Amino acid sequence: MAVTAAQVKELREKTGAGIMDAKRALVETDGNMEAAAELLREKGIAKAAKKADRVAAEGLTGIAVSGNVAALVELNSETDFVAKNEQFVALVKETAELLAANKPANNEEALALTTASGVSLEQELVQATATIGEKITFRRFVVIEKTDAQHFGAYQHNGGKIGVISVIEGADEALAKQVSMHIAAMNPTVLSADELDEEFVKAELAQMNHKIDEDNASRVLVNKPELPHHEYGSKSQLTEEVLAAAKASFEEELKAEGKPEQIWDKIIPGKMSKFIVDNTKVDQQFALLAQLYIMDDSKTVEAFLESKAAKAISFTRFEVGEGIEKVETDFAAEVEAAKAGL
Repeated sequence: MAVTAAQVKELREKTGAGIMDAKRALVETDGNMEAAAELLREKGIAKAAKKADRVAAEGLTGIAVSGNVAALVELNSETDFVAKNEQFVALVKETAELLAANKPANNEEALALTTASGVSLEQELVQATATIGEKITFRRFVVIEKTDAQHFGAYQHNGGKIGVISVIEGADEALAKQVSMHIAAMNPTVLSADELDEEFVKAELAQMNHKIDEDNASRVLVNKPELPHHEYGSKSQLTEEVLAAAKASFEEELKAEGKPEQIWDKIIPGKMSKFIVDNTKVDQQFALLAQLYIMDDSKTVEAFLESKAAKAISFTRFEVGEGIEKVETDFAAEVEAAKAGL
């Protein structure tokens, strides 16, 4: 039977299929709209299965906020080009909103959720893989809840390549967003330095000092003074004994310089502050509250928040593709392989 343009349009709107795929499905099913949609669904599953072994390490993060609930999700595609596709962008947005509305506990529950098109999220991703032409995967998500006294800081950087949600108590949403901008840029992994494992701190401190050794080797060649090692890396290592010894050392230094003892109390606090900053570099790299605030590096994030009568409760940061081993593609070889298969 003859297939009309109106039928093709209706089927495309219903399934998201391409023009020729929709037309072929209608021809094969004698114009039966439901049968054509089912045929496209089956073909979509087959197409998705063929792409199952491909690596999808590009994509976008999506954020949705609804009252006291927020969701952050990462969907992956094979290429950055597809990540900018309107259908993919809309899928990410719809998925984030679906998660915020339903608050699933894990990926299995999330993929079973019913989307606006009436199919499960898992089926929606299969259909997207078929219509877009690349493997589309649901990688991870988090649903976060807050109280009325708290604010979400929702922020996406680089077109959604990085997504952050922070929860800040006190202040306002604008300040919470500023903190999330800091998190996007500085990539802390924990909220407080108290969460850093002792062995982890030691290993990172050793790595930092190794880097200093490498820098010093270059500095010697150009007659620059060598940089000192960091003796400590975290506030957890700065015991009362360590701080007392540092203070005593500064007192001896001031005495040797002939500084009057009456003014030591004005000098030593500044020296102690610098000592703490210089010996908490691991904290500053990994712990949000210990980092120097990117918009005012005279304060740590914790001190900045305290100055605004605010407190950081939690944060989550997703960066697209982090932890996924990307496959290096030889484009010329792919073209030759495609030619050979013709």
